[in-house]
Amino acid sequence: MAYIYYLTHTHLGFDALAQLPSECARVGMRRPLVITDKGVVAAGLAARAVEALKLGDVPVFDDTPSNPTEAMVLAAVERYRHEGCDGLVAVGGGSSIDLAKGVAIAATHPGALTQYATIEGGSGKITDACAPLIAVPTTSGTGSEVARGAIVILNDGRKLGFHSWHLLPKSAICDPGLTLGLPPQLTAATGMDAIAHCIETFLAPAFNPPADGIALDGLERAWANIERATQDGSDRDARLNMMSASMQGAMAFQKGLGCVHSLSHPLGGVPVNGRTSLHHGTLNAVVLPAVLRFNASAEAVVANRRYARMRRVMNLSDNADLPQALFDMAARLGLPTGLRQMGVDESVFDKVIQGALADHCHKTNPREASADDYRRMLTESL
Repeated sequence: MAYIYYLTHTHLGFDALAQLPSECARVGMRRPLVITDKGVVAAGLAARAVEALKLGDVPVFDDTPSNPTEAMVLAAVERYRHEGCDGLVAVGGGSSIDLAKGVAIAATHPGALTQYATIEGGSGKITDACAPLIAVPTTSGTGSEVARGAIVILNDGRKLGFHSWHLLPKSAICDPGLTLGLPPQLTAATGMDAIAHCIETFLAPAFNPPADGIALDGLERAWANIERATQDGSDRDARLNMMSASMQGAMAFQKGLGCVHSLSHPLGGVPVNGRTSLHHGTLNAVVLPAVLRFNASAEAVVANRRYARMRRVMNLSDNADLPQALFDMAARLGLPTGLRQMGVDESVFDKVIQGALADHCHKTNPREASADDYRRMLTESL
């Protein structure tokens, strides 16, 4: 049986930020903690959100790392409690929104954060006590503003997912005007994240026709606009379509993701140059061609002509090499096309494969991957 759930308030369009005060009032949020990062602060976007709130002196936590960590979740919880906050406004990319979701759990639920992770059986322990969250994305990639999940690197080094409908933001303020100043490299990387979401959820075998339709439309918008948005960041139409595609990918991925994400999650926790900061969207772009080659023979993919349908909305020829098209797009966008370019080598494969097999996206791939399959995909992605 399919369970289909699309229930959040979404404002999509230029000047949507003006809806922030009314959305706070609607959910009863009088003193929010703004969760953001230093880059968003430097770009002046956090200040724009604080000003739009019209609540006076609003506390701001701007220490979100490039990949949210349990340590920073707990630091934000301490600030949340010290300031007497009653809700959260996340302003930034997926990292800030996911960090805020971690705070929503940890500020209102007892015990260690680890126990609420999906693969630890924690989803059912997350209750409606979660702090209310309003999400204001400043990138077009993760779609976390309309998703029920968050990814956090725990203190034990694992990069794990947390999933509950209670984590779904009460409102998503999707204003493409906030992305107009996004640098080309980040535009490209986050845009490829949106494309990966649309592709993976469309390929996931669960029966969910609305998700399939949303994902295909999102893929069509992203594929047609990602180069325009990257080359000309002031292109308002391209920015609007990329923000919509990002949102659509996440609306659809309640259907499930797959091996791209089961690989990119542990890869994102690999220490490179002493830091665990490999960009999630870039990792997705790098491993996507190998995963598409692996999934090409999956029964559900072949029977439902999934690749043919994707080629059609991507305006590719009937016999186009789909994995090569994704590889070529990443190259045209100036993104890394191999893991070695990102500082990853074979020495981390065992740890990554272990994480991939345990990841919550592993079982929703259209074809189940073995350890050897993951090793081949990683080798092909080097």
